[in-house]
Amino acid sequence: MAKSASSGLTWGLAALAAALFVPLFALEGIGAFDFWWWMGANAVVLVTASAVLDSGWRQAFLHDLGRGLWWKVLAGVGSAAVLYAVFFAGNHLARALFDFAGSDIGRVYGFKEGAAVVRVGLLIGFLIGPAEELFWRGFLQRRLEARHGPLAGTVVAAVVYAAIHIASLNFMLVAAALVCGLFWGALYSRFRSMTLNVVSHVLWDLAVFLWFPFS
Repeated sequence: MAKSASSGLTWGLAALAAALFVPLFALEGIGAFDFWWWMGANAVVLVTASAVLDSGWRQAFLHDLGRGLWWKVLAGVGSAAVLYAVFFAGNHLARALFDFAGSDIGRVYGFKEGAAVVRVGLLIGFLIGPAEELFWRGFLQRRLEARHGPLAGTVVAAVVYAAIHIASLNFMLVAAALVCGLFWGALYSRFRSMTLNVVSHVLWDLAVFLWFPFS
């Protein structure tokens, strides 16, 4: 009974994430409620639900914050640089192999159109980036690993993370989400640190979207 309830919570919040993100990627915004406000609202809902419904999530997060903070920050910076290098090479390879790659990548950067750079940066740095790691790795992957083991938990969480991007009908975005999901999933599986992952995710997002874009 307990295992069934635990699994129900895991997949219930995964379904909630899909319900929140699929319309986001399909519509990209509704009037003044643009992509970034919508993404931020989703982040608040998912992290709040994780914190309220999963006591293990709260304990793991607080424990993580209290140990080796500076090492985790440095490791997060280094891992973000490694992932950026992977995408730097992948950007050139994809454009050489696929005629549609440039258009798909351009559409991703189209999310920034009409949005103030400062607002995008603040939302990524203080809300969206942290919340994605706290939910996808800290909640979903952690629980999947506990039930199915590290490898299966990492892969399934990454596939679900990538799958919600399919509604964008953007092959390059889905592929990027899968690569990121596997990379950050492996990072979390190895070091068990939401803090490390948050630093890595935030810095990579800022580098790709604002500081050193590939457009």
